[in-house]
Amino acid sequence: MSAQADKLAPGLRVGGVDVGGMTPDAALIAVREQTQAKEPKIEVQATGTGKSWTLSAGKLGYQVDPQASLAAARKLSDARPWTERALGVLGQMNLTQPKAQDVPLVTKVDPAVAQATIGKLTADLATQPVNATVGFDPKTRRYAVLTPDTPGRKANAEAAAKAFAADPSQRVLKVPLTEWPAQYTAAELSKHAELGNKLMRGVTVKLDGSDRAGSLGPLQVANLYWVKPEGIVLDDKTLKGAFESLSYQLDQPAQNARYAWRDGVWGKVGEKPGRVTDPQKGLEAFRKGLLDPTKTTITFPSVQQQPAIKLADLPSPAKLQLIASGSSTYYGSSAERRTNVANAAAKIDGTVVAPGENFSFLQSLGGISPENGFVGGLIISGGRTVDGLGGGVCQVSTTAFRALYQAGLPVVERNQHSYRVKYYEPEVGFEAAVYDPGVDLKMKNDTGAPILIRTVNNNNASRLEIQVWGTKPQRTVSVSPAVILSRSPHPAPQYVFNPNLPAGASKQVDWAQDGYNLYQWFVQF
Repeated sequence: MSAQADKLAPGLRVGGVDVGGMTPDAALIAVREQTQAKEPKIEVQATGTGKSWTLSAGKLGYQVDPQASLAAARKLSDARPWTERALGVLGQMNLTQPKAQDVPLVTKVDPAVAQATIGKLTADLATQPVNATVGFDPKTRRYAVLTPDTPGRKANAEAAAKAFAADPSQRVLKVPLTEWPAQYTAAELSKHAELGNKLMRGVTVKLDGSDRAGSLGPLQVANLYWVKPEGIVLDDKTLKGAFESLSYQLDQPAQNARYAWRDGVWGKVGEKPGRVTDPQKGLEAFRKGLLDPTKTTITFPSVQQQPAIKLADLPSPAKLQLIASGSSTYYGSSAERRTNVANAAAKIDGTVVAPGENFSFLQSLGGISPENGFVGGLIISGGRTVDGLGGGVCQVSTTAFRALYQAGLPVVERNQHSYRVKYYEPEVGFEAAVYDPGVDLKMKNDTGAPILIRTVNNNNASRLEIQVWGTKPQRTVSVSPAVILSRSPHPAPQYVFNPNLPAGASKQVDWAQDGYNLYQWFVQF
């Protein structure tokens, strides 16, 4: 009887393995062998993709614990009457057989192993989110969301592993797919586009304390900022350029005392204070105003500017000496070009430059605009001869450069034309291009005394002379002729469509010239 009592009660099964009547050790061996031989298969399904994989449960961290399983069976066996455990003996006495009882296997899952395996299986299902894009739509001339966003997607291996660990009896393991939004969604970007469209309005710009005003059209304003995924971003370079241009239009610079040639004699003209944009506060107001869609008028703070040369600073006209002069001819110029030459020459006539200060051609001119008396004509732009405002002004800047250079004044800013211009021949390369705004002629007055710019324009002779008067410095200046280093053959003729000409007609606006690489210098002693 005692030998039978040490064995498991008849009718007991562990995970379908009959262990009734076995000793615990024999039962452990039987359960281990059977479970290893019959390891279940698990079907892993990626939800919503139609993809699945079948693999042994062990690869997903599935494990059977035979010891724990038999412990549960032994507990049931011990709870039975001793007569059932001794059924092998009592059965001879025709006692009733006990009912079979199946003890489930004790199993567990290592979630880390399951997650790693599922992650490898589903790796190719992962897709990154795609951001929406926003920008200016040239068709509608409005800001808009140009492309929608797409959320990212990946299999949630962690959730599937936890679910399997919670219920190892599963034989079909579903892996959910999770989505995560793009960083920049269409819903968010549409708000930026809406603000960008509100900011795209006409703006009037005024100078505080002045009646002067300028303006920017909606597209000009739109050119000053970007509508980006992160929001409205001002284009600092373009914005500063627009600010400088507007300031140039609005500013009323102080007028130095100067000389005027009247009735064949020099006379003095008194100075006038000016009012100009405060650079720092003006730029700040410009930036702030542009970003406020309710503002259609932006006012630049201003400061008063005092003249550098006052009437008392001007030497007596009788003491002025001719320091140097420059000349140029403009035979063959159109009526419009002659108008601009005469106007520009008159504007800079009488300009006085204080000692140590720079002569600025554009500042002395007062700007190239219809309001300042300039008309349309042929100009050089983008390396070509085209219709533009102020054609002929460079005739005056070139002549001024020749005079100032021959006076020995140091060059602060001077720019070449894109190609040779016939009006400035035969002094090849001895010229200066200007363009309003941004391309200027600047030379420093280092004579130690004020200098006077005098212009003499002879329209009938197509000849312009510019003179530099002042206190003649103790130096002699000699300007070398141009030294030509190399020559570039001129290109083939270029034809540009002009809708203003009648059908079949053509008009030559410039003539071919070979290009030169050259240098020249002045010597003073």
